[in-house]
Amino acid sequence: MSLSKKKQQYTDAFEGDTRSLKNEMVDNSIDVNIGQDPSKTSEVTLNSEFKSPLVIKIGGSTLGSHDTTIDDLVSLQSDGENLVVVHGGGKIISEWMEKQGVRPRFVKGLRVTDSQSLDIVVAVLGGLINKSLVASINSRGGKAIGLSGVDGGMLSARITNPDLGYVGEIKNVDPKPIQAVLEGGYIPVISPIGYDFSNPSISDGQLLNVNADTVAGHVSAAIKAERMVFLTDVEGVLDSSHRVMPRITKRQANSLVKSRIIDGGMVPKIRACIEALDGGAVSQIIDGRRKGALKSILTGNETATRIG
Repeated sequence: MSLSKKKQQYTDAFEGDTRSLKNEMVDNSIDVNIGQDPSKTSEVTLNSEFKSPLVIKIGGSTLGSHDTTIDDLVSLQSDGENLVVVHGGGKIISEWMEKQGVRPRFVKGLRVTDSQSLDIVVAVLGGLINKSLVASINSRGGKAIGLSGVDGGMLSARITNPDLGYVGEIKNVDPKPIQAVLEGGYIPVISPIGYDFSNPSISDGQLLNVNADTVAGHVSAAIKAERMVFLTDVEGVLDSSHRVMPRITKRQANSLVKSRIIDGGMVPKIRACIEALDGGAVSQIIDGRRKGALKSILTGNETATRIG
């Protein structure tokens, strides 16, 4: 099957899901405008009775670990928290690439994505991981809906570094699909797949791999989240003596990156925290493998690094 036909199938399926979701929202008197041109995106504000959302980035390195993240999410939702989940999947993507005989490559923490790799990235992120997370939340009594950045035109991106291949840099986030799901009482679970409609030679747009950390930061800013939490496989940001730094400012964060004390995969996390901070959200980086880590951080009982 051609890529164009596959994309049309994805589009048809999403439009069907969107119609159902819109009908449900209309029944609850919620104004929903999904799928508008991102260049015409207007400011959208959640119902004033809503708590400010908490954005949680689940790292691919912690997926599959024996943690309690899913249980924590369900518990927090039942306590009335408005949650938005952004997930990665780097470890699982690499495993599937190797199964297909494709060698993973990275540049400054970002995955190099050629056309063959892109098919694997989209299938693993938008399918396997996203739907597994949604199923896990729902099976434990929570309410979640899976989205990708393509759905509703949420994540508009552009290729800015051809050396990385089909890797997108976010140009716009339309928060309306996220807010529609939140106001319906669900947790939006977002896979970091963007799209680019700017190239006139590609009539139905180009799917792009977007760094999940970057997505989390931009989503936090777009929905005016109060807080963003990164669940990782480390205890926090480490200084030159490998000790956890309990708190760093925006200026310190930039300095640590510039001096390369922070490097590799931690760089996009710090940059995402700065993006979220500029939008008003305090960020924390914690070890998501610990039992009850997510709930503990909200009560101040967990070792972590706070940015902002």
